Amino acid sequence: MKKITALLLALILLASLCACGKEGTSTQAETTAPAAETTAPASEPDKTEAPTEASTEAPTEAPTEAPTEAPTEAPTEEPAEITITDMIGREVTVTPGSYKRVVCIGAGALRMYCYIGDTALLCGVEDIDNSSLSERPKMFDSVARPYVLAFGEGFTALPSCGVGGPQAQTAEAEKILACDPDIVISEYEDVEKEDALQEQLGVPVITLKAGPGGVFDDNFYGTMKMLGQIFRNEEKAEELVNYIQAERAEIEKRTADIPEEEKPSVYICGLGNWGTTNHLMTAQNYIAFTVAHVKNAVTDLAAPGIQAIEEEKFVAIGEDMDIIIMDAAAVKNIKPLYTENPAMFDTCKAWQDGEVYLEMAYNAYYTNYEIALANTWFIAKTVYPSLFEDIDMTEKTNEITKMFLGQELAEKIAAAPSSFGGYQKIDTAEFFK
Repeated sequence: MKKITALLLALILLASLCACGKEGTSTQAETTAPAAETTAPASEPDKTEAPTEASTEAPTEAPTEAPTEAPTEAPTEEPAEITITDMIGREVTVTPGSYKRVVCIGAGALRMYCYIGDTALLCGVEDIDNSSLSERPKMFDSVARPYVLAFGEGFTALPSCGVGGPQAQTAEAEKILACDPDIVISEYEDVEKEDALQEQLGVPVITLKAGPGGVFDDNFYGTMKMLGQIFRNEEKAEELVNYIQAERAEIEKRTADIPEEEKPSVYICGLGNWGTTNHLMTAQNYIAFTVAHVKNAVTDLAAPGIQAIEEEKFVAIGEDMDIIIMDAAAVKNIKPLYTENPAMFDTCKAWQDGEVYLEMAYNAYYTNYEIALANTWFIAKTVYPSLFEDIDMTEKTNEITKMFLGQELAEKIAAAPSSFGGYQKIDTAEFFK
């Protein structure tokens, strides 16, 4: 009897030990289970594999239909390399969407990048755009540059990728290398120099271009779309290009049917050309006049583009000037000339009639494209006021800068020293005193 009792106790003890062993195995399995089991529990089959026949038939298994919750996100694919042709015809291999450290060099490059790219990716900036530096080019500091107004505070925290400015005609490779970019956006339109710089830096160098038509030029549109492709912001680039083209179409539509004999003769002056400008600096093919169907007082120059006319020619056409539109960039140069010779505008009909207007400076370290567009609206409204009574220039300027840079900047543009308060009709008896 005692042997039987001892045998029973031994069997009970053995059963207890086996049970403990099973529990320990279960606990260990939970901590060492493969990743596939942790992401696909028994009640939900692995979504990356086809269900087995047993799982589709067994009533206790989860159904084979797709679950209602979102499927496990597929691994992100590595960006693919492509070859693009930049705006001066160079073929460059790029990997769209992969760039994390960007440097912009040359007149206008940073501005155009800011329209499309993320400024948080910038790893260096030219000295001309860093207002915290005491030693740097300062010739444009008084002129409104909307991209600096929008993002200039962030620029001050970045290292130098070069001096920049109108006199900087060569990229500074050592400074660029010190910024450690993975792509360079450039406005040095020289194929050989750009190829050499790319070889030296070991990263893509992409050249931009705007063209003589400025904000209305196909090259500008191409640059925006190229930047959109490289930085995976195609939607913004397309939206911006469509907006500019729609703005042009609207201005053209409003002014298209005005008889030539009813158009006033308009003189544009003060256009910037490498920082030099005054009342004699003009253009016979001013794109804003073309878009707004404005009659230009200057028609018989030997070449297109911004250039100075002779004082004698200015005097000769003065009596035919119904309206003068002066770029604000010229005021600082015209004031001392007017002080020396207060009669310099006396032959101008527009000056005598008080029909002198101030547009915003649109050339400051190359073209302010958003201001160029706003100027076109201002010119159209000035020359044909009855056709543009619905246009408020502050509202229009804010709309434009919001589209280009994501911010309403009309107030800041008008507050710049060389803006003299913004778009306006000049009091010719007081303004230049």
